[in-house]
Amino acid sequence: MSTFNLPDLGEGLPDAEIVSWHVAEGDAIKTDDLLVSVETAKAVVEVPSPHTGIVTKLYAAAGDIVATGAPLVDFAEAASAAATPPAAQETAREKADDAATVVGNVPTSSEILQETAIAGGSRRRKKGRIKATPSVRTQAKRLGIDLADVTPTGKNGQITAKDLEAFGGKEKTQTRHAATRPAMTPGKATALRGSRRAMAQSMSMNRDQVALCTMFDDADIHEWLNKRDFTARIMRALVAGCAAEPGLNGFFDPESMIHQTESRVDLAMAVDTEDGLIVPVIRNIEDMNLDDIRAAIAKVKQATIDRTVAPQDMVNYTITLSNFGMLAGRYATPLMVPPTVAILGTGKLQHDVVAVMGGIEVHRRIPLSLSFDHRCVTGGEACRFLAAVILDLEKPQ
Repeated sequence: MSTFNLPDLGEGLPDAEIVSWHVAEGDAIKTDDLLVSVETAKAVVEVPSPHTGIVTKLYAAAGDIVATGAPLVDFAEAASAAATPPAAQETAREKADDAATVVGNVPTSSEILQETAIAGGSRRRKKGRIKATPSVRTQAKRLGIDLADVTPTGKNGQITAKDLEAFGGKEKTQTRHAATRPAMTPGKATALRGSRRAMAQSMSMNRDQVALCTMFDDADIHEWLNKRDFTARIMRALVAGCAAEPGLNGFFDPESMIHQTESRVDLAMAVDTEDGLIVPVIRNIEDMNLDDIRAAIAKVKQATIDRTVAPQDMVNYTITLSNFGMLAGRYATPLMVPPTVAILGTGKLQHDVVAVMGGIEVHRRIPLSLSFDHRCVTGGEACRFLAAVILDLEKPQ
């Protein structure tokens, strides 16, 4: 008898929610067959089986929260599979035929779990097994197509890319996508799950642990030569701020009272999606020029659209950027997630009347909101950081 414990699916995530089981007690299963879909604070992850044998016990049901390291499944040893009833053997053969659809690999040795996660992925439960390759599943998620409604034409009932094309045109796809969104019914209580539950936990940590302080200012970009290079310029300016005051780029441990600064600038960029806030990380931007930053931004945006941001791409960041002004709002009090100590928020571009020598002019300005943890960052350090950001932003290019 072997027990499989829930592995760490995202570098330190404390738990995961069972979305759906792909086996039942008594089923035969082979190594790498799809075992269970779980939702972490970061993404939906499809976990394959680490063993070949008979499933003898499932420790949780769909909807349950399981702690990392807690028992998940019991397996009978592979040798006992010989005594498997014919019905279970047939189930095992069906699962083996579908092995090509498994995303990820859990080796039986001490190696680390490797998985592909779909950030904000669908957690709708479907009846029966759907056969499709990971690329087809990703394309279906991006188009908002429910694979359960697609007629398969591939070998052994597998859904192909052509099947998705045949399913319907753009108008039908958009209609189905809108139909799958949760209805906002007055008076209906909705449990927070996935990224929204993670947000609630992170903001509670901020409330309980951080001595929050926020300061506000504006950067005059009237002299910009490239009038639309906003996000890349803001990121470059943030690097300039970290160079001027490294104390805002790093971590604080209140128990040991250690304030750790970092030379690397791994920037978490908050991206708003229908499924909640996704925060992918662009790493080592201190080594990038503007062209490199633009390319990194485009890559992150595409990964977010395709829902292919993996859990490891959303951890271990050193500072955060919230570009909320792309939607609305001039100033805010953005909240960082401990143990990081700073977050820069950029508001909606404004055309302001400013005083100049001999009169007044109308200039474009970017509102800035810098929140920091006042336990380890002084007001003077925050001011110098923000001043360096503004100085870089006000350069013509």
